[in-house]
Amino acid sequence: MKLMTWNTQWCRGVDGRVDPARIVAAAKDIEDFDVLCLQEIAAGFPDPRLAGSRGEDQFAAIAALLPGYTAVRGYAVDHPAEGGGRHRFGNMILSRLPVGQVFRRLLPAPVDPGRKWMQRIAVEAAIEAGFGAVRVITTHLEYYSRRQRAAQVDALRAIHAEGAAHARERDVTDTSGGPFQTFLRPASTLICGDFNLEPDDASHARMIEPFDDGTPALHDAWEASHPGEPHPSTFCIYQKMEPGGPELHCDFVFVSDDLRPRLRSVRVEQQTQVSDHQPVVVHLA
Repeated sequence: MKLMTWNTQWCRGVDGRVDPARIVAAAKDIEDFDVLCLQEIAAGFPDPRLAGSRGEDQFAAIAALLPGYTAVRGYAVDHPAEGGGRHRFGNMILSRLPVGQVFRRLLPAPVDPGRKWMQRIAVEAAIEAGFGAVRVITTHLEYYSRRQRAAQVDALRAIHAEGAAHARERDVTDTSGGPFQTFLRPASTLICGDFNLEPDDASHARMIEPFDDGTPALHDAWEASHPGEPHPSTFCIYQKMEPGGPELHCDFVFVSDDLRPRLRSVRVEQQTQVSDHQPVVVHLA
């Protein structure tokens, strides 16, 4: 399974141009991906709400540009637009491999007085890879609030643990085909996206901390594949938050214990400038 994760900055390049087609074309040039996980996809937010945007429905546009892929949309932000319609912002999974059960979970946002914040979501799809089913979860954690970000990391760990428990139970309690239909849950789990934290952050250490209930540990895919090598920059290479600001390393892929031996390669594509983030590509076999 070849997977790419990429924060697209609402499909806005370093040149200020917003173009979903350019994002898809660049992704295809970088990798013949089976699964594409995208963050910061927008609909109904024209400039000046999101710089350079016409308010286009990027969820629909990207899905149309990838025929043959199942498109799983996850709206974290969803509220009325003036004059009708909706403002929407969130994440997306696109897969040309078979997609089973899908979950969309809003992440916690504990009150952090005086801080800007945005609702965040984890989008999950059970995907049939050649070696078996994998829970692919993509997310984008809070930027401004460390408190919320820490709570969201704990929520991701809880989501992983819950799925692992269901996978161990392997209990199909309903086969009616209705809303109570039970599906077997994959044990293998991959969590990716923009975590808005650095590799030396306490929340990164928390993400890979062992569980005490039998849940398989999570591993940073880069560290597992490149032991001792620093994470490549994935943000602020070409577009800085402030003049002279540092390059950042906030886009990660985490894999469960059983997937660690299946890692064949992990790389960051650092040349493209069609977003302010760089895509991370993982091969599993």
